[in-house]
Amino acid sequence: MNDCCATHKRNGSARYDLVVVGAGSAGFSAAITAAEQGAQIALVGHGIIGGTCVNIGCVPSKALIRVAEAVHHAKAATSRFDGIAARAQVTDWRALIAQKNALVTGLRQAKYADLLPAYNNVAYHEGRASLVEGGVEANGKRLLSDRIIIATGTRPALSTIPGIEDVSPLDSTTALELTELPLSMIVLGGGYIGAELAQTFARVGVEVTLVFRSHLLPEAEPEIGAALTDYLVDEGVRVVGGLAYEAVQRTGDGVALTVTRDGRAETLTAERILVATGRAPNVESLGLREAGVAQTATGAILVDDWMRTSKAGVYAVGDVTGKDQFVYMAAYGAKLAAKNALNGDRLRYDNSAMPAVVFTDPQVASVGLTETQARSAGHDVRISVLSLHNVPRALAARDTRGLIKLVADRGTRKLLGAHILAPEGADSIQTAAMAIRGGLTIDDLAETIFPYLTTVEGLKLAAQTFDRDVKKLSCCAG
Repeated sequence: MNDCCATHKRNGSARYDLVVVGAGSAGFSAAITAAEQGAQIALVGHGIIGGTCVNIGCVPSKALIRVAEAVHHAKAATSRFDGIAARAQVTDWRALIAQKNALVTGLRQAKYADLLPAYNNVAYHEGRASLVEGGVEANGKRLLSDRIIIATGTRPALSTIPGIEDVSPLDSTTALELTELPLSMIVLGGGYIGAELAQTFARVGVEVTLVFRSHLLPEAEPEIGAALTDYLVDEGVRVVGGLAYEAVQRTGDGVALTVTRDGRAETLTAERILVATGRAPNVESLGLREAGVAQTATGAILVDDWMRTSKAGVYAVGDVTGKDQFVYMAAYGAKLAAKNALNGDRLRYDNSAMPAVVFTDPQVASVGLTETQARSAGHDVRISVLSLHNVPRALAARDTRGLIKLVADRGTRKLLGAHILAPEGADSIQTAAMAIRGGLTIDDLAETIFPYLTTVEGLKLAAQTFDRDVKKLSCCAG
């Protein structure tokens, strides 16, 4: 960068090449990207540094999911393998929470706070930010810049069910902070957060009822949502879908949720209720309307494929935009925004090969188009659905829960989508993502050499299933 990029004062205000609002994953990604180009950046944070993922999202939830898996699989081994007697149980939940908190604190320090001194062209400011003429104001300081990136994230949204505010509902943040487990819990929401938390708490001994308006994982392939529902029921989770929420009220020993299902009222009771029905963008103090920044009906900041908002020079990235709410996509979009802001708007956001994972057990992993999306896009669609009963890895592990579904174009035979429900599905989806990114066909996938006795080998078998009966193949044949 040339001399125009140097920070200087004007009327007591500091001028920067770029102001980034939000000090989470997206904000740091944007700031570091710009700093590596030699720009002078103001990074504005409010609250605990590091944002959602490391503090209250990905890291703490996956740590506790692993705890629940350890408990469950110790018990499951007894029925899966002859000659094994195993048992595990939670003896000190408070200690597990303390261990989780230590992990969060360590990662927050190492991956966020300790990084700031490494970039002497990033000035960190603490305070609630708002857009003002010529830049951003935070904690009484005016940070001047013609280029601004908003990365303020989201928070759990409180349901509008009558009475919900009176029963001290848990959300995905407070549920992960409980130091004592309740005896029972109602989990509202059939999305990935509801599914993950319902299974986690059930596996550590909580009696869980999972409720939702339609069906489990509504954005997933229907075969996967239906199969996962069955697996949760097998583990003792009560799953109640296809309902309308009417009211919730406090009882003598907990809460009561009244729902309507098939035209009949029903009351569900538990000690606690956890709301996982959506997230709300953190935009209230930004002054978006006054600045001329357009928002969606849900309050998210509207952006185009270059991460530009409706106001020239202002970009928005990550969860606050309401799209692709995954930490890696937030970081990806933030890099694009920083480069576009500093170098001209040349880089376009591309999520066509975006992998997504739900950390239930079995895990749900997907990339590309679903069958419905592919048909809506005008493709002449072929599908392949392979049960894990046909995957040698699953047979050896004596855990055949799951399936693999591939979506392809009939004419070009290009792979359009891959959807995996498997205990190790998360570690297999990237192969399909690379295949879609590279424009590979199902023949390319079927003819690729895969290591034997791996879950990812199921992708090859599923590709072969388009034209062959894999039950008639010997091991590694084809």
